[in-house]
Amino acid sequence: MGQLYGEVNPITQEWTDGLVPTLVRMSVHDESDSFNWIIFDGPVDALWIENMNTVLDDNKMLCLSNGERIKLKAGMHMMFEVNDLSVASPATVSRCGMVYMEAVYIGNRPLLLSWLEHVLPKRLPAAAAHKHLLGLFDKVRLHPLTTPNPNP
Repeated sequence: MGQLYGEVNPITQEWTDGLVPTLVRMSVHDESDSFNWIIFDGPVDALWIENMNTVLDDNKMLCLSNGERIKLKAGMHMMFEVNDLSVASPATVSRCGMVYMEAVYIGNRPLLLSWLEHVLPKRLPAAAAHKHLLGLFDKVRLHPLTTPNPNP
């Protein structure tokens, strides 16, 4: 918790910022008009996410255990790319607005469609290639994710 949020050295009584306040301060001091995203990945547990309550509510305020409060700017956002939610409570999930979905439920078609839309046109500008590759993908798959056109 000290590495994440910061802690007081018991010998010197000096406060040392952790990773979260360091990133938040950097974003707060950013003078550009661009959005700032702080992204957390890995498993979510009740201990560290509980300390994010004031950041995740309408106040958007990071409250540290040394009494300091850091107000997030309007263009600052936090995202959680979670590994799993096995130890997170339903209250934690709803408070953070998290959605957990395993890749097996969406398949590989969204990845293909994104590649066809964003990468392929830069390399092969013909629109016919898009339809042809999508058709080949559906032919090769045993269970196509789209319903075949009954009137080809």
